[in-house]
Amino acid sequence: MIQSMTGFGRAETAAGGRKLTAEVKSLNHRNLELMVRLSAPLSLMEGEVRKRVSAVVSRGRVEVSLQLETDPGTGMTGVLRANLPLIERYAGEVEKIRETFRLEDRLTLGMVLGFRDAMIYEEPALREEELQSATMEVLGRALDALVAMRKREGEALYQDLLGRIRSVLKWVGEIRVRVPLVQEEFQRKFTERVRELMGEMPLDMTRISQEIAILTEKSDVSEELVRLESHGVQFLEMIEDREPVGRKLDFLLQEMHREINTIGSKSGDVEIARAVIEIKGELAKLREQVQNVE
Repeated sequence: MIQSMTGFGRAETAAGGRKLTAEVKSLNHRNLELMVRLSAPLSLMEGEVRKRVSAVVSRGRVEVSLQLETDPGTGMTGVLRANLPLIERYAGEVEKIRETFRLEDRLTLGMVLGFRDAMIYEEPALREEELQSATMEVLGRALDALVAMRKREGEALYQDLLGRIRSVLKWVGEIRVRVPLVQEEFQRKFTERVRELMGEMPLDMTRISQEIAILTEKSDVSEELVRLESHGVQFLEMIEDREPVGRKLDFLLQEMHREINTIGSKSGDVEIARAVIEIKGELAKLREQVQNVE
């Protein structure tokens, strides 16, 4: 069944004492457009990340975020050390100030800890294999959540599209029933009008029949109805497909709109004109909804 292009998925896991978070968001777009944001330690995996997402999503604007940060739940698991070279430089400058201005104050531990970058925290190094495995695992779960949401949205889209295309086919059926009645009415009125004009003069019924046939052919919409109905049935089949069909549905609706325009221009009947308006309204809503189908 069809899927929506709109969805969101999020997952997180622990990796080497740090928290690894994956978020994937997708919106409507004519093609597949990937935007990937990665924490510095993950930057080398961008190609693999794009490949993984492209295998799951075929259409839409997809934003992927993978962030690696200290897990507040586990505390500091890295190494905290004093930046002795920098502290020595600070201490030297402080001593110069004390001597220059003849100050009595001495350098204290509190002053040292107040120096910028006096203490350095180093995150524990992660093995490349461990980091890559954790990244693909959490990305996979985020993508699963994204796909699940796109399927739920797709179900709602499916129900709406199904109802509207059935409405279109119902109106097409009404036009089909109305066409021969319109033709019969046209033939009757045309013959009566000729009789009025000719008065007592004898009528050439063969000639009248020929003229009626020519005029009827010009207003005949049988071929357009066949194609329109065929497109509608094809539309029904496509929305049952598991493969991405958004572009195909959009093209099919363009063809249906062209056929109904032709029917509207050929027929002068009030009832057919009303059906044409109804069909155009449904096609416009269908095209709007199809823009969100993958």
